Amino acid sequence: MAFCCDDRYLPYALFAASQIAGQAPQRDFDICLCGTEKPVIPDSLAGLGLRAIALAPEPALAGFGLDARRSESAYHRLLLPGQLAADYDRILYLDSDIFVQGGDIAALLGADLGGHAVAAVRDNPQWRTPGRMPEEFRTFRLGPARYLNSGVLLIDVPRWQKLGLTERMLAFGQSRGGQLKRHDQTLLNCVLHGDWAELSPKWNWQYSRAARLHEAMLGANIVHFIGPEKPWNAPAGALPPRFGAELSRFLRQHFPQRASALPPEGTGPGSRKMLSMLLRHLLNRRKMARYLARFPTDLTLRP
Repeated sequence: MAFCCDDRYLPYALFAASQIAGQAPQRDFDICLCGTEKPVIPDSLAGLGLRAIALAPEPALAGFGLDARRSESAYHRLLLPGQLAADYDRILYLDSDIFVQGGDIAALLGADLGGHAVAAVRDNPQWRTPGRMPEEFRTFRLGPARYLNSGVLLIDVPRWQKLGLTERMLAFGQSRGGQLKRHDQTLLNCVLHGDWAELSPKWNWQYSRAARLHEAMLGANIVHFIGPEKPWNAPAGALPPRFGAELSRFLRQHFPQRASALPPEGTGPGSRKMLSMLLRHLLNRRKMARYLARFPTDLTLRP
């Protein structure tokens, strides 16, 4: 499994990697930290057996669209199947802004993708409205299709290579670099256009105000902090304090120069924000129930 990050996100990727390593001390898979420069893993984490990898730069990425929150490393996940093919036939890519709570990752790595090159979780808006038309599909005159979130990707490397997906995505990005609204996610969705296997949302629970209370009852394997609010920068009351508290302990031990204070208390039960979330969950409860029923176990894949 692999993270792709620059120095800004490396501490948070290492935090997630340490959670996985702690939950699977006898693992039969590698945990890799990847970047165009070989990531520097602190000596204090040497016992986790993490692998640092320097990716060969891809000049074509220079013209792809970015924003204030993202560097070119956002696109590096697209390079993993080509550059790591000699070592791995399966890769589980994970974003750095996650909190790992459990799940059998070894079993997930061995899952049957049904002939697809990629397995992923739908993007959050399609959980409640599966037929929702993504804006990018309209922009590029593509028909309706399911739309994945690129924060967790299970990749069958030989199949990816056979389909030439890296080359196809680079070509798409070179011709439409300024129109990649969601960056690597736009590339993946427009090139694959629904040709991917669907994972249970427990592997990429996108922590939105319309779905976070359902997670508290369901218990996701991986919580993904989509949007600008992360455990290391969220304002008071934006996220439950448990996420920031554990991260803060990790940073104090391994990255003291970046350590932050323990997070403030979470959203109060009588706050307007909580009442708004409760209302949204109540209105969406039947739609969410239908969606979740499609995955009897967290290893169920939908073709």
